Amino acid sequence: MKSKIFDSAKKVHFIGIGGIGISAIAKMFLLEGKKVSGSDMSDSKIVEELKKAGAEINIGHSAKNLPKDLDLVVYTIAITDENSELKEAKKRNIKCITYPQALNEISKEKYTIAVSGTHGKTTTTAMIAKIMIDAGLDPTVIVGSLLKDTKSNFVAGKSKYLVVEACEYRKSFLNIEPDIAVITNIDNDHLDFYKDIADIQNAFGEFADKVTEKGYIVCDEKDKLVTDVIKNIKAKIVFSNQFKSDLKLKIPGEHNKRNAEKALAVAHLLEIDKKKAIKSLEEFSGTWRRFEFKGETNCGALVYDDYGHHPTEIKATLKGAKEFFDGKKIIAVFQPHLFSRTKLLLNDFAQAFKDADEIIFAPIYPAREPFDATISSDILASKIKNTKAISLKDFEEINKYIVENLKKGDVLITIGAGDVYKIGENML
Repeated sequence: MKSKIFDSAKKVHFIGIGGIGISAIAKMFLLEGKKVSGSDMSDSKIVEELKKAGAEINIGHSAKNLPKDLDLVVYTIAITDENSELKEAKKRNIKCITYPQALNEISKEKYTIAVSGTHGKTTTTAMIAKIMIDAGLDPTVIVGSLLKDTKSNFVAGKSKYLVVEACEYRKSFLNIEPDIAVITNIDNDHLDFYKDIADIQNAFGEFADKVTEKGYIVCDEKDKLVTDVIKNIKAKIVFSNQFKSDLKLKIPGEHNKRNAEKALAVAHLLEIDKKKAIKSLEEFSGTWRRFEFKGETNCGALVYDDYGHHPTEIKATLKGAKEFFDGKKIIAVFQPHLFSRTKLLLNDFAQAFKDADEIIFAPIYPAREPFDATISSDILASKIKNTKAISLKDFEEINKYIVENLKKGDVLITIGAGDVYKIGENML
């Protein structure tokens, strides 16, 4: 990858290396023969894969984790300036950049297709990547999940193209230089950072404004929250609803048809044959943790897993599941992600589970936040009306309850951005 910062770096350390985005950069460096080290707060599938590929990774953060003679430190924006490794790196005058800044180094050298939006950006990025790979365009791909075909969140392409998932958290997507920007939608999220929906729209407006008059914005003409922010931008607007097609997707839900329309719009801009693009989409089997089929239990129940952690995503997932599994009992196990999100969107969460027949709430996954006693899964469960909802104290209790109550033909869906997928895996 041509970059003054990257080319001169032979030994690189990643703080928060297990993150789904930052780990892709670590994989890229490993493939380029660089010495990679890193740390993360917990072990994971991604961390184990990086270790197998040659990275030296410590669990837990400590100044001692930084090797000697380091050239570069890349860190996730979820960590603070008080992080012991970041402080040590700065004390040693090592060049430090954030994951979004690393993306900037890559995107400014490539023809970049950046996929943003509150929901659907991972699936849409993966759809576009599959279409381009199948069409022989050989793109570099950085996506916020694991692609089913490659079992990786990174594809090392040799062409001029980069397909990248662009996250709005802390305005990190403003570090990307897009030639084609896709905005799937805009919704209330990351309210621990943004003030309100208008503040979120302003950030997306800044992102859209980064595209030059030679570039394109792909969005849905009917999405007013999006169209309001692109009124005065210089790029050309391409409305994805013009690319409606009678697609027979393997993944359920109207939301995925909308994602596919945006992928078809990008294929059109890249002059990819429409029939070939449609064939790629109809072969697309989804990504890791996006309505992912995990297996069948001994009793004959089906187990699925989904990363949804916002009310809109949960609603879409369960609506798609109800249509897909017409007549089957759907049991949702939900692990709320962040105290702040659960509290701020409590009433929205209470309305999000209408298409489930039963809901089991796991304790809130705190991620980057301190404990907050004013919100809990018990409170969320008490807000659910007209559907059986319970809150259990830990995964062990949840597993015991499911084993006792799950029956042949039931559909169990674990939902959440934390480690709730382990419950479904335990069932198998």
